[in-house]
Amino acid sequence: MYISQAYKVLHEWWRYAVGLLVIIFAVIIGQIPFTIAVLAKAVSNDESIIGMDEMAMMSILEPNLNLFLMLLSFAVGLIGLFLAVKYLHKQSITSVTTSRPKIDWSRIWFAFIAWGIISSGFIFLDYYMSPDDYVYNFKLVPFIILCIIAIILIPFQTSFEEYLFRGYLMQGIGVITKYKWIPLISTSLVFGLLHIANPEIEKLGYVLMVYYIGTGLFLGIITLMDEGMELALGFHAANNLFTALLVTADWTALQTHSIFKDISEPETAGFFDVFMPVFVVFPIMLFIFSKKYNWTNWKDKLFGRVQEPVIEEDYKTIE
Repeated sequence: MYISQAYKVLHEWWRYAVGLLVIIFAVIIGQIPFTIAVLAKAVSNDESIIGMDEMAMMSILEPNLNLFLMLLSFAVGLIGLFLAVKYLHKQSITSVTTSRPKIDWSRIWFAFIAWGIISSGFIFLDYYMSPDDYVYNFKLVPFIILCIIAIILIPFQTSFEEYLFRGYLMQGIGVITKYKWIPLISTSLVFGLLHIANPEIEKLGYVLMVYYIGTGLFLGIITLMDEGMELALGFHAANNLFTALLVTADWTALQTHSIFKDISEPETAGFFDVFMPVFVVFPIMLFIFSKKYNWTNWKDKLFGRVQEPVIEEDYKTIE
């Protein structure tokens, strides 16, 4: 039912191709302030950005300014996505979000709170078990500024990714290919592969791609099973927000004035970084969500055909 929403609007394949170009253009526009700031800082330091890698570019700016400018591009990208949905497809934001009559904010908040508690718990557990791997990084004023930036802008970043992969592309690929498993697998793979340039991959190895692709698959499953993106929106926002506020490291994509800083030197991602979240924690979350929201008919919702809904005009034709 969720993917079938796209049948009710303009859904020709070329509209999704043009829409992706609009979204990419919006993200590029959103990156201009970051590029200007990095260039200006490099010039003031008598440095050149030519040949400078991503980590060097991020470290050249003050962490809060860097975070603000990085997240700004996602906010502009989200605006571009919404414009494509509205004007290219004549679709409402509600129908690209959920199959329900209106967006269910209680679902968003439930996933946000549940994963916020669990993910924060894992961070504090790791700190308790390996205190030598962390240093206390808290500074009141920078942390307050971080909170303001993160609380306002991280939901834009995570919502952009969810609306792009679990919304726009999930529905678009679904109505084009007619099978639910194709958008589920393809969006999960692309979502994971887009993280391949993250500095964590260089530090921890390509095995970390199992986590990124597995996370995309988990978010896709809960979207299809729940007939809407609300749980994915809440989960993703909690994951990035609590991580940004609680812990950072010199080798991560998010450089923040967090409470703790991980100073360990991991050589490669291990069981607790990759396999436990994907093969233990995420299945437990699926179980919790399925019981709370009474999910049934898993095979059809994940692997069945995308059925074109019968609309009012069809009834008139039949009569």
